[in-house]
This record gives sequence, structure tokens and C-alpha cells, in this order.
Amino acid sequence: MEPLVLKEYEEYSWRAPLDSAQLGALRDAHIDVTPSADEEGGYILKPSSYVGAVNVGDLAVVVRPKIPMSRVMFLIAYAMDPKNWRPESFDLKPDDDVLEAIALAFAHHTRQAIHRGLLQGYRREEDALTTVRGRIRFGDQIGRRFGIPLPIEVAFDEFTEDVEENRLLKTAIHRLGYTFIRSPAARREVRRLRPALTTVGLGSYRRAAVPEVRYTRLNEHYRPAVELARLIIENSSLELFHGKVEGAAFMLNMNDVFEEFLYVALGEALGLSKRQWKHEARLDLAEGERIDMYPDLSWWDEGRPIFVGDAKYKKLEPQGFKNADIYQMLAYCTAADLPWGLLVYAKDESKPRSYNINNTDKTIEVASLNLSGTPEQILAEVGRLADRVRSHTYAPPALRAA
Repeated sequence: MEPLVLKEYEEYSWRAPLDSAQLGALRDAHIDVTPSADEEGGYILKPSSYVGAVNVGDLAVVVRPKIPMSRVMFLIAYAMDPKNWRPESFDLKPDDDVLEAIALAFAHHTRQAIHRGLLQGYRREEDALTTVRGRIRFGDQIGRRFGIPLPIEVAFDEFTEDVEENRLLKTAIHRLGYTFIRSPAARREVRRLRPALTTVGLGSYRRAAVPEVRYTRLNEHYRPAVELARLIIENSSLELFHGKVEGAAFMLNMNDVFEEFLYVALGEALGLSKRQWKHEARLDLAEGERIDMYPDLSWWDEGRPIFVGDAKYKKLEPQGFKNADIYQMLAYCTAADLPWGLLVYAKDESKPRSYNINNTDKTIEVASLNLSGTPEQILAEVGRLADRVRSHTYAPPALRAA
């Protein structure tokens, strides 16, 4: 099928009927669908900050980001592993979309991870056997068997290839198999991975509860492939009807991509630990009654915040409430009892300036980060943001000079 190609935040006129399944799939993919005032039976489609691909029935839609695809992949890769990202990995074609790029990167890193064989490890198993293996589960034996000696309820550790890391890889391959990947090369690379994981079970992960993997020297070589697999699972969905897959979507929220990158990159530039540099740490705006607030960025010292900031990929300008982001940052500074806060937009979404808030001692600084430059240029701009944070942060001298 020939896809309909859209760009985030740009309107497009669709001059064909859409059935209820297609309308539902588009709206689930965060694409606003409204009837056209100019053409009967037509629609106006407007994507939001979600980019990727959705297909249902004979309809396939691709949503491209407003920044170059190579930069999107840089933001993702750096946030996943700031110590080991490689700029040469992001030489992509101008017409590649997000799903194709991620599928190719995932296939590449998965091949590298498993080329010496699948990772093996111990997996906790519970079973009913005719012989004792591992530890007898006496509670289950009594509760289920009522004194009958066989089979025996046991728990044991089995050394196997069917470990969480491999299950994540196989589940991501399964999800990609149902999505609309335009590139034959990308589809072929994903299919080539399947035979290597036949001994591994398919995970039944919920999108909001994909398990994190703890990396050691034994599985560190799996990190890029597993983190991309987690990204694919968290941002994909399958439409089922009578047990069959009728449609699929992979939609990535660029707000989340930008926010996660800025959190990781700014923390690296400041040289802070996770104990000091926090993402969405809770602040309380009111006394007596909890009004919770969760800034994207915060620096903590001795149990109190000494800096708060927020990341905005797209400026929010709902009708009649054009300064919502400034109001939000003012609330963060008030909750943290800080005189200065930083609001960071992707370039072209807001002009850099400072706001001295009337009747308060607080200043909100608005900065922009140009995402169209090279990775080195982007990181240099993050370094300059780090200098601004240091110059306004009420921290011990040793930390300010770090």
C-alpha cells in the first residue's frame, strides 16, 4: 500500500472515506481528525508531536518529525547510552522515517549482540514434576495436591537462553513484523533475526510496564539492542480482532524524546550523579494539602532542590492561555523556593529571554536548543546551558566549580 505521509503539526486534507476502525486508529495515534468544511466526506488530518507509522486495513499513514531523522536518532541513542554513542551510526537517507530508522538500528545492534550466540542465564521456574528439583513449594503442594505425593510442586533455577533480554528482543521483532515498514531492506533485516531466537519465548509486556534491564559485564554488549527493543515495545500497539492482528502502530512522542535527551545530556555536562540530578522528582506547592509537581529537571543538594528546569519540544499555546509554560515554571520555582528557573525549548519554538516576574523575587529564563546542528554542535549548546545553570545555582562552591 502507498502510505499517506504527514509531518508533525502540519495539516493535510484527506479526500476519501474513513471507516470507524481507521478513524479510531488515527486518533489513537494522536492524529487529530476533523470533517472538512470544504469537501463533503473529506477530513482534515493534523498530527501532534507523535511521529511514526500506523496502519489499519488498507490505510497506512507515516508521520515524520520536523527535525532531520538523523538528529532524532542521535537524541535517542545519546539518551540511551551517553558514553558509547557513535555519530557515524546516524547517516540516514533524507526520506527515511522514524520506524524505518529505528528498525534498521535495532536490527544492526541485535546482530552485533547475538553474533557470538544468545545470552544465557538463570531463569526462575515453577512447575509440577514427578521428581524433586530445586526447592519444594510446600504451601502449593498442600493447597493444590491435598496430600497426594505426586506431582511435586517445585521451584528451581534453569540455565537457559529464554532470559528477559532475549525475550525483549523477540517481542520487538514480533511487533515490528506487523507494523508498516516501507523499506524492503529494513523489513528484510528484521526478518533475518527471527531464526536466531526460536528457543526464546515471546514476552507479554504491557506498554507502560516494560521491564528495565540491569547491565553487568556479562550483558553489557546487549545494551543498545535491548534499549531499542524496550523503545519499540513501549511505543507500539497491535489492533486485534477475533485473535488476529488487524492493524499496528508505532508512534514516538517527540516531547518525550527531547525531554529524555535534555535530562541525560545536561546531567552529563554538569557531571552530576543520579542522586543529585533527578527527572520528575516530586515538589509540593502548598502546605497542609498536597499539590504535587514534577519538573523535568532538578538538581538536589542535601535533600533540597537547588535548581529546577523544564523541557518543551513544542510551545503550548492553547487559546486564551498563551503563557502556560511560564506559569508552570513559576510554580516550580515557588514550590522549590528558588529565585531562578530555566525553560528550554527546541529552537524556533521560543526566543531566548528572561522574565522578571512582578511582585516576586523570581526570574524565568527561556533558552532554546538547536536540534538541526551536528551532534557535536548540539552537545556544545547543552554545555552552554550547563554553564547558565551553574551560574544561577545556589550550591556549595565545590559543586558550582565542577
